[in-house]
Amino acid sequence: MGTHIATTPFGRRPMTLGLISSQVAARNVEQEAKVSKWQVFRDIREAKEPLGATDRALAVLNALLTFHRDDELAGEGNLVVFPSNEQLIRRANGMPPTTLRRHIAVLVDCGLIIRRDSPNGKRFARKGQGGVIEQAYGFDLSPILARAEEFRELAEAVAAERKAFRLVKERLTICRRDVVKMIDAGINESVPANWRGFLRRYEAIIASLPRTAPRQVLEGIASDLEDLWIDVHQTLETFVKSQNPDANESQSGRHIQSSNTNNNPTGESRNCTEYKDEAGRDAEHDENVRSLPQRDVPLGMVLSACPDIANFTRGAQIRTWRDFAAAADTARPTIGVSPGAWQDAVEVMGAQNAAITLAAILQRAEHIRSCGGYLRDLTEKARAQKFSVWPMVTALLNARVGALEKAAAGKGAKESQTGQQRGAEAAGSALDISDALRDRMKKKGW
Repeated sequence: MGTHIATTPFGRRPMTLGLISSQVAARNVEQEAKVSKWQVFRDIREAKEPLGATDRALAVLNALLTFHRDDELAGEGNLVVFPSNEQLIRRANGMPPTTLRRHIAVLVDCGLIIRRDSPNGKRFARKGQGGVIEQAYGFDLSPILARAEEFRELAEAVAAERKAFRLVKERLTICRRDVVKMIDAGINESVPANWRGFLRRYEAIIASLPRTAPRQVLEGIASDLEDLWIDVHQTLETFVKSQNPDANESQSGRHIQSSNTNNNPTGESRNCTEYKDEAGRDAEHDENVRSLPQRDVPLGMVLSACPDIANFTRGAQIRTWRDFAAAADTARPTIGVSPGAWQDAVEVMGAQNAAITLAAILQRAEHIRSCGGYLRDLTEKARAQKFSVWPMVTALLNARVGALEKAAAGKGAKESQTGQQRGAEAAGSALDISDALRDRMKKKGW
């Protein structure tokens, strides 16, 4: 091999510091170094974006590697290939000559190959005795061998970034789906919460999502969505726990203590004195409140005592407590109960008892000056364990039975007897209470 290797490109192509850097790296290749040319090519293909290479440029590089006869690039071997443009075009699938020259320049600028131009710019090899190549002019593949470890690390970094990008997109997609469906569930199930606020937060987060974005931007958006997911999920989880009798603390007489005890944004009156007979009659009836049945009030009994709640079911029939709670949430604004008062009642009494209380207030709304203030009074009594829904429901039942008896007494003797019998039968079928409970109500004077 000759003593001099050309360092500058032929013709009007300029010399750059990048070319000098590539030549320096190629000269520092150890003689014992060996790499698989196709493995390095796969690494370069993975790392093409950080390297600045293009798809067509890699097609040219692939063609150049095929002119190197060995499968390995070795430091002790000849790494200069010297195909003509016609041969390169053929192996590059018929690439036009101008396109070929442009992508060869890209490979040189990326530091993947070095031009070893002859004095006249032709590519050839001069052989000595025995057919050994003494001097070759063409494209030097030494940078591929010299930077093989760098290409491998770049390929691993690109693969890791691609995986991280895929994972954050999965997080974003799952979070979007979960938040939307949980908000829909909360609205459809009439769970008491600020669902409009949740929707506004979701829309604001999604509005900041660009059409194409780097991973770091998606990470921030996904984190914001996860925070929203936590808030929505906790709201639904709290409601589900309040619906579970085993987890509902109001069933055992222990209530959640709200930290916002003075929140009364609508100015509802807290001095409402009407309808206190159904509310527990303060301290003298505390013992009666504690002695009430510990089981839930039957749904049929509540519907018999509070028939007006059925007007807020949107044409459906109340069959479950969930239907009942939905009707109560629909009726709440019509009687002037603010969201804050309703939320406090749900937290202290539990969703089921709060719905029963609101239905009872609705039944006597025309006799109550401020339904919102009255609900707050009952909430405070429940917080002090001095309130139960049983007296309210039984008082309404007694009022309905008394109304039936009065109506029957105004008729003739025969019609009165028949009316009372029918009224009793109707009351017995419509009011879902047992004989034992009826006797207990009479003894307690409810």
